[in-house]
Amino acid sequence: MSTALNGQGQTTNRRSQMIPQISSPSPPPDVERRRNRLPTLNEVLQRQTMAPVDLFSFYIYMRDQQRSVDYLDFWLDVTQHMSLCRHYVRELRRSVLIETPELEKGSKRSSMILDQFTDPNDPAGPSTYKDDTKTSNQQLSAYLRQERQEIGGNNQHSPHSSLGSEQSGARGSGDRAPNAERLPRASFMSNGLQNSITDSNSPAHTVARADLRVSAENILYTYLLPGSEREIILPQGMLNDIIASIEEDGRDDPEVFDAAKDYTFQAMERDAFPGFLRSKALGNLVPPSIFVRRILGLLGLFGGFWAGFALIFLDKPKHIRCWLILPFTIGVYCLASDQYSIDPILALLGFSEYTFMNWSRIREPFVRRLLNKRASMVLACTVLIGVALIVLFIFVPGKRL
Repeated sequence: MSTALNGQGQTTNRRSQMIPQISSPSPPPDVERRRNRLPTLNEVLQRQTMAPVDLFSFYIYMRDQQRSVDYLDFWLDVTQHMSLCRHYVRELRRSVLIETPELEKGSKRSSMILDQFTDPNDPAGPSTYKDDTKTSNQQLSAYLRQERQEIGGNNQHSPHSSLGSEQSGARGSGDRAPNAERLPRASFMSNGLQNSITDSNSPAHTVARADLRVSAENILYTYLLPGSEREIILPQGMLNDIIASIEEDGRDDPEVFDAAKDYTFQAMERDAFPGFLRSKALGNLVPPSIFVRRILGLLGLFGGFWAGFALIFLDKPKHIRCWLILPFTIGVYCLASDQYSIDPILALLGFSEYTFMNWSRIREPFVRRLLNKRASMVLACTVLIGVALIVLFIFVPGKRL
């Protein structure tokens, strides 16, 4: 009996040594600090920016304007899968230390190690963005692969009492709205803290190894398999490697999705993010509002020119012609807003539109200064052109036909 206990203790000691002691990356900079530049995509995804260039606004832009929100959702789901894996390893290490308290006595840093896991609510950048983060992720994936081999690939999953099964049931319902009507993620509505995360940055449910398997399969079946409900386009070789790793090799470690995660990050950085910055950092209007202002501007100018020529050829006095101020001001202002995608008055008041007729405060300091300068320039041009038209049609001599 004692020999068996000693053998079990040695096995537990070896297992605890195998669990990677993942070091925490440097803490993110304070989001309140002032930037003298526009943010990068990595800073937006890490929630280090504020409106109108925050992650919520980027999600709305990808959904409504870029029409490729599935790529962003895939990136966020892979990041969430990595967080789930970190929670699993952290809980596993804690359980090992509880079962073998002599390990904690032999190392004063054991309690510190448990706190050195990255915050699951902070999305990491691309897997190759920082060397220390990449090494940490490789250690995590290597441990999960080794543990899977030790347990013989036993991935039987109970449909009850696990976090992954609940997520699987939610995804498997098939009742998903199209991209144009899909609501933003709940995490954006609560400062990045999802309902399944407690104040201690731990899931509300115990994470089992089967949950990691379910999470990896959810990503595969939702985004990657041909004909899936939200299929994204990836290179065929990369796609085949992921399918083989999950379905044939039984892998569920985060490293399986590293290549696809980097690919989607680079695609968003190249194709979507420049347009997002132009839309939010150089303007404060969305396309439907721009179109409405274009129509109002054309109608205003048409009414102003029609009324102006009519008053001139009817030889009306100047105090009656002063009514031309109204259509010309509306027409010039709306067309200037259409041309520069910015409403100068609302921009100076500190508002930016994220959906049609829904406004949010501009909180990013550099963007606020940039929009103030641009709004002042647009407003000056609007006043100059409007005054020129009004003076021309008011003071030109009339002649009755």
